[in-house]
Amino acid sequence: MRVLPAAPSIRGLTAVVTGGSRGLGLLMAGELMKRGCHVVLLARDEAELGRAVTKLGRLPCGSVRSVVCDVRDGAAVRARMDEIVRDNGRLDIVLANAGIIQVGPADALGTEGFRDALDSIFNGALHTALAALPHLRRSPVGGRLALVGSVGGLLAVPHLLPYSCAKAAVAALAEGLHAEEAVHGVTVTGIHPGLMRTGSHLHARFGGDRRREYAWFQTLAGAPLLSMNAERAAERIVSAVQRRRHRIVLTPAAKLGAVAHGVAPVATTRLVSLIGRVLPRDGGGETAEGFRVEAEDQPPARRLRRVLGVLNERAAGRFNQRGGPADTW
Repeated sequence: MRVLPAAPSIRGLTAVVTGGSRGLGLLMAGELMKRGCHVVLLARDEAELGRAVTKLGRLPCGSVRSVVCDVRDGAAVRARMDEIVRDNGRLDIVLANAGIIQVGPADALGTEGFRDALDSIFNGALHTALAALPHLRRSPVGGRLALVGSVGGLLAVPHLLPYSCAKAAVAALAEGLHAEEAVHGVTVTGIHPGLMRTGSHLHARFGGDRRREYAWFQTLAGAPLLSMNAERAAERIVSAVQRRRHRIVLTPAAKLGAVAHGVAPVATTRLVSLIGRVLPRDGGGETAEGFRVEAEDQPPARRLRRVLGVLNERAAGRFNQRGGPADTW
C-alpha cells in the first residue's frame, strides 16, 4: 500500500474562504480551523455569516471571523484582502468557493442566467485570485490558492449550462495560474467536485418547469451512490490544498466522467444527450430559488421528495442552508 508523506503543517496560517457562510465553504473553513488556521469567512449575507461564526467558534482550535463582501465587486474584494492582511499580518491560504447554481433548459435561463453565472462564479474566482496573489506571494511558507470548479466544468451537463460554462472558465483559470505562479512559490489547486450532499438545492435557482427541475436536482444531489458526503469532501479538499496538489476530482462518478470525456469526448457527449432527453422540456416564466419552489408544491409531493432526498435535507439543516439559530444545526 502506498504511504503518503506527512502533510506540511498549516497551523497558525491565515486562510480566507469566500462563500464561507454555508455549505461546502462552511465545511472547508471548519476543516482549516481543525488544522489550526486563523480563518476569515467572506460572503454577502451578514446574518448567515453570523450564524456560521457562531457554529465554527465552538471548535476547540484555530479561530474564525467574518467580513461581508460581494466577490462580484473586484474593488471590494481587493479592499477586504488588504484589510485582512493589515489585521492578521499575513495571508497564506485562499479558497475561492463563492458561486451560484441555476437549473433548467438554456433557453429558459436565458442570456441573463449565463451572465449571472459568469459574474458570480468566474468573475468571483478571478477577483479573489487577483486580489489575493500579491499577498500570497509574500507568504513566508509559500502561498496556496484553491479555485473551486466542478466536474460540470470538465464535462458539460444539460440543464446546468450556465454553471458548466462558468466552471469551465474556472478550471482554465486554475490551470493557467498554477503555471504562472509557480515561479513565485504559490501553488494553485483546481478543485472539481461531483455531486455533494450540502443542501445547496435550496439556494439554487430553477427555470423552465421549476417543480420538475427541482425534483430531479434535489433527488440526485442527495443520492448516496452518486453524491458524496460533504464533510468528507471538505476534508479531502483541504488535504489537497495542504499538500499543494495541482488538481483534485471528487466522487467516483465524477472521476469516471472526467476520464471518459478526455478519452472519448464524442461518446460521452452522446451519452449525456440521452440524459438530456429525459429531463423536463416544458415550462416557462421567471426563475425561482429552491426555497420558493419547495413552498409551491403540495404537501404530499414535498414529503415524497424529502424522503427521496433525506440525506441532502439533513445536510441543509446542518450546513446553514435553512437559516435559523446556530444551535439548531
